[in-house]
Amino acid sequence: MKTILNEQQLAITIQRLSQQILENHLGLENTVLIGIQPRGIYFSDRIVRQLGSELTAGKISYGKLDITFYRDDVRRGLHELNRTDIPFSIENRNVILIDDVLWTGRTIRAALDALLDFGRPAKVELCVLIDRRLSRQLPIQADYTGKCIDSMITQKVKVFWNEKDGKDEVELL
Repeated sequence: MKTILNEQQLAITIQRLSQQILENHLGLENTVLIGIQPRGIYFSDRIVRQLGSELTAGKISYGKLDITFYRDDVRRGLHELNRTDIPFSIENRNVILIDDVLWTGRTIRAALDALLDFGRPAKVELCVLIDRRLSRQLPIQADYTGKCIDSMITQKVKVFWNEKDGKDEVELL
């Protein structure tokens, strides 16, 4: 086990990513944020909270997306269902998808498929906390990356969130 990000590094990384999003989307005009269920929600909640400290809270359009039935591995057993909550239109808007770990790219592909059921966005960007760049199976890359790591396929990246796990930390197992 190796710590990739400790609590302080995680907080700084979230602050940096939030600032990068604001640099590219001033005031979040015509921009929506969508967290990917289940574990990407903890990360997206933190990004939205950080952005809320910089902007008027009402200016942030934030939704949560369940991709269970869009996954290409759903045949191997039913995953836990989560709730999709996107209370706004994404039609012709900039969408920033948010997830904790980018590994094979299959989760993001499923999220893109699911997103199209809600309209046709003007642009879609991806924000991830950890990019496991050597394990990609699909040509997907993040626009905003907390930390890139090189890991073996047998290793796991575990993101711990205080709200669920009692600590804020990212570990390589």
